Amino acid sequence: MKNAIEIYDINKSYKNKPALKNINLHVEPGEIFGLIGPDGAGKTTLIRILTTLLLADSGTAIVNGSDIVKDYKQIRATVGYMPGRFSLYQDLTVEENMNLFAKIFGTSIAENYSLVADIYSQIEPFKDRQAGQLSGGMKQKLALSCALIHKPDVLFLDEPTTGVDPVSRKELWDMLKKLKNEGITVFVSTAYMDEATLCDRVALIQDGVLLSVDSVDGIIDSFKKKLISVKSDDIYRLIGDLRKLDFVEKAYPFGDCVHTILLDTNEDEATIMSALETLKHNNLSAKQVIPTVEDCFIDLMENHNG
Repeated sequence: MKNAIEIYDINKSYKNKPALKNINLHVEPGEIFGLIGPDGAGKTTLIRILTTLLLADSGTAIVNGSDIVKDYKQIRATVGYMPGRFSLYQDLTVEENMNLFAKIFGTSIAENYSLVADIYSQIEPFKDRQAGQLSGGMKQKLALSCALIHKPDVLFLDEPTTGVDPVSRKELWDMLKKLKNEGITVFVSTAYMDEATLCDRVALIQDGVLLSVDSVDGIIDSFKKKLISVKSDDIYRLIGDLRKLDFVEKAYPFGDCVHTILLDTNEDEATIMSALETLKHNNLSAKQVIPTVEDCFIDLMENHNG
């Protein structure tokens, strides 16, 4: 089976400042694929190129079997797109927005209601309310419903959970799993590292460069360094002292502790404890931990930055 998305050597710059650098990846049909990175990493630029809203400076991509330049009309008819900023008609009601998007694609709310029922049923009681008067979570549900009403083959979501409450975040990801079961390919960008674990595969992106493309387990398995979680009463002094140790590669805050990557895998938590005890840290503790995808991203990002 052909890939749902194929990207070859995509480059894009704004005023001579690179936004995307030699992007190459593929997304399989029916996959939830996550583009993970901080603000300004290039996530929105890549999604806009794939949805034919922006031209790349060089390179090409195939979406659902169609070229993003030559076949842009076919792509627009077969994909759904939910931008990061709410962009529906704010002076139209919920129902009017839904009807408009359904008619544009030659369908109706009734025809594909089952696809959006889980989400749309929650805002349907407010169908006569103007979209601009909805809460953030309800706007998200309406935007997703409009993006899905024509049953697209590929759904693009640009940071759909930014600024959304935890309950709405969970509901959205539950919905994405259902869409996967319906055979819809989902390409979603996010700055939340915890959402990476909800994807089949992810691409970690920083400064327009792909740092890694793999399953979350694959990314974590590729982390071969020793990671120690360290605590003390004074976390700020702890970070500074850890960074001064010659066997420490990186030390950074991680919740209420400091995650510490060792240069030498022969060193361990006992070595750290001994060094810090001489510096009179109180209530010290140190233990080796399994890295999270966030640890992997920090390590890849800092190595990329040199």
